[in-house]
Amino acid sequence: MTHSGAMNEPRRTLSPRTRWAVPVVAAVAVGMAFAAPPLFASADDAGLPTISPEELAAQVASAEPSPLSGTVVYTARLGLPEIPFGAVGGADPINLLGGSSTMRVWSDGEQRSRVALLGPTSEYSVVQDGAEAWTYSSSDDAVVHYSLSDADAARYEALAALAEAGELPVHADLPTPEEAGRQAVERAEESSTVTLDAQTEVAGRAAYQLVVTPTSDTTLVGRIVVAVDAETSTPLRVQVWSTSDTETPALEIGFTDVSFATPADSVLAFSAPAGASTREVVVPLPEVPAEAATATPDKELPEGVTVTGTGWDAVVQASGLDVAALVAGDPSAAASLPGVDKTFGSQGAADLYSEFVPEEGSGSPMGDLDTTALYDTLTTEVPEGRLLSSALLSVLVTDDGRVLVGAVPGATLQALAAP
Repeated sequence: MTHSGAMNEPRRTLSPRTRWAVPVVAAVAVGMAFAAPPLFASADDAGLPTISPEELAAQVASAEPSPLSGTVVYTARLGLPEIPFGAVGGADPINLLGGSSTMRVWSDGEQRSRVALLGPTSEYSVVQDGAEAWTYSSSDDAVVHYSLSDADAARYEALAALAEAGELPVHADLPTPEEAGRQAVERAEESSTVTLDAQTEVAGRAAYQLVVTPTSDTTLVGRIVVAVDAETSTPLRVQVWSTSDTETPALEIGFTDVSFATPADSVLAFSAPAGASTREVVVPLPEVPAEAATATPDKELPEGVTVTGTGWDAVVQASGLDVAALVAGDPSAAASLPGVDKTFGSQGAADLYSEFVPEEGSGSPMGDLDTTALYDTLTTEVPEGRLLSSALLSVLVTDDGRVLVGAVPGATLQALAAP
């Protein structure tokens, strides 16, 4: 059954928990995802009212973010090489690429959130409050405070007012099953069929299961199953299957327990632990073009970026990058990133990038990891350059400074990179 026009309602407008908010980089580092024991759920029919796939998809797409708190578990079987770095341990976000991880999440559904990545004896936390964010690494006993300049803070408030008025399209950034599920449903508009699987139970809550199946026969993504809370229309679990394995999902993210009550203020407020070191980082706020205030989601691509193909077969290509310098942690290389001059300003981007350069005791989400060794481990040499192949995504870095990314086989990227 192909999805109907119900999927094409205007995208909801959220509170200013926006893509311009300070903690996006840190949140993405936590949300890179990836490994823990499998998530099990009852397969029995939960006795829920009958609903069509289109109706359920429309409910997920239109539901407002809810206040919530809970425990989130990731499981990944991406086929990546094992990361042989004994120094990467505990609650370091980089460890998510090859280890088991559990996260605690809290959100007021608007501007405030907390994510705590838990290790056996350590914790890495990201706390957001509007235009400010804090990260804390217990391993380094280090706090990093991200904030805006006075001028950017005023512009942020203006953007927030537009968002509240429904005049600016924005995106939530909390790495939870809720946001992952909404993104999967939105992607269903692109060359997919939408059906229902058996009703189930996740984190003790009755749920429908929405199945998004790409119609493409060349993408690496086989299907996505989103378990949707029957009461709140909030995604509780997302499972992604690769075409290479139809028995076991390549990636899962789901709640093992969840509450939709508003978290206490004491949980969402950040307080630096006694004795922890603190660094202040002023983050440049990206420029937002005037046309972004319209209802259309279309945006001009940054200079040097092209997209080949559509839907699940789309491949994004960026050119003119000094990948070796970026991997080595050279802050000046940030100026080569697509759209930097227009969006951040080269110096601002370089300054922010330098804060994430691995350095022991810095509180950086990269820890003191040898990123060059990590890059060499995760990629293999091919005639065009270096290739990262996983169950769901391929990345090709060419010797002439291009990066190609897509949910397609590596051979597809290599063919596109050929002269």
